[in-house]
Amino acid sequence: MVATLFIILVLGLVFTVPIALSLALASGVYLLLYMSHIPEPLAMLAQPFITSADSFALMAVPFFMLAGTLMAKGGIAKKLINVADAVAGPVFGGLGVSTVVACMFFAAISGSGPATVAAIGSIMIPAMNDRGYDESFSAALTATAGGIGVIIPPSIPMIVYGAIMGVSVSKIFLAGFLPGILVGLGLIIVTYIISKKRGYKGIPRGGGLLWVLKVIWDAKFAIIMPVIILGGIYGGIFTPTEAAAVATVYALIIGIFVYKTLTFKRIVECLTEASVLSAIVMVLLGGALTFGRLLTLQRVPDLLASAMLSFTSNPIVILLLINLLLLITGCFIDTISNVILLAPLLVPIVVKVGVDPVHFGVVMVVNLAIGFISPPLGMNLFVASGITGVAFEDIVKSILPFFLITVVSLLIITYVPSVSLFLPKLLGY
Repeated sequence: MVATLFIILVLGLVFTVPIALSLALASGVYLLLYMSHIPEPLAMLAQPFITSADSFALMAVPFFMLAGTLMAKGGIAKKLINVADAVAGPVFGGLGVSTVVACMFFAAISGSGPATVAAIGSIMIPAMNDRGYDESFSAALTATAGGIGVIIPPSIPMIVYGAIMGVSVSKIFLAGFLPGILVGLGLIIVTYIISKKRGYKGIPRGGGLLWVLKVIWDAKFAIIMPVIILGGIYGGIFTPTEAAAVATVYALIIGIFVYKTLTFKRIVECLTEASVLSAIVMVLLGGALTFGRLLTLQRVPDLLASAMLSFTSNPIVILLLINLLLLITGCFIDTISNVILLAPLLVPIVVKVGVDPVHFGVVMVVNLAIGFISPPLGMNLFVASGITGVAFEDIVKSILPFFLITVVSLLIITYVPSVSLFLPKLLGY
């Protein structure tokens, strides 16, 4: 019975059927074959497509997606890049370092990896190329730094993980801060080393400290946005979902009345883009919920946990095996799909060996962020390729040093739980 589910799912993926439809198809065939004794078995498939959208926590997904598109088209991303440039200055790899810093800032608003690459890359990659950076290096760096978009809160995969596993979204958001900064620092170090070796120099500053402060002040409305969102959440003023709505309204107000870059046409484009992306996530979630319920009925999570624990009860080995599994699945399945499919199977295993589910949620998201730069899926690689026109294969060749430092960061995050749990414990979560 369980084999039926997985065989149909795998066949669907092999024949490039969208994963949402593959999940629904596998669940539907299972219900017709093995649940025909109950009235209207397909109602069990249809119901989750409605109930999945009826979630207060998941309402944050479309709002953060809309906020990200509004920022990209409203000039906020450009202001953040100006600040990063001013701070990095003329050091070796200054523009590359600026790209990483700008991605970290944008991550604290958008919650999306590809959105971060598109918003920051469209400005920074041409600028790096003009300064003599190798095109494939620029694209690879931006694609990797864009993955921080799902680690530093707010993070759409973290919202999905929290909703599915019953974990506090605010707590897992807080747990993502230091890991995101750790990944960013690793990328900055590698960028500096490579840039110094190749002679990539930064942009000379337009002035001294006062000039830098002036650039920061000019970007004050962009900088204050993550402060409002995250400060509001942890100050108890509003929930993550309400914060997403506040971010959307703020982006609209700043884009229309302050920077005056958001026209009616651009707003319609943002609404359309965010609606399509949100619909994809909700349909995917509906199919995955039915699939997950059927696995639970067959006790697959318990059986998988027992099988793995019978092999070893050492948490170090178990986490290593899970990391390898997630790195492999991240090459073929997108981030949100991985969270929906694997979190219910893996969380019971790690909990039994004493791993905090919040810590594991961060580990899982960092793993899957690496999937953004892992071919053949490598969504961030495709976005960077589309922006630059550089061949996908050339970007892959340049990605190796960034991939390795990100994996090193992942291992630190995995085996030093305090990197994730320090801030939640400090603030009493």
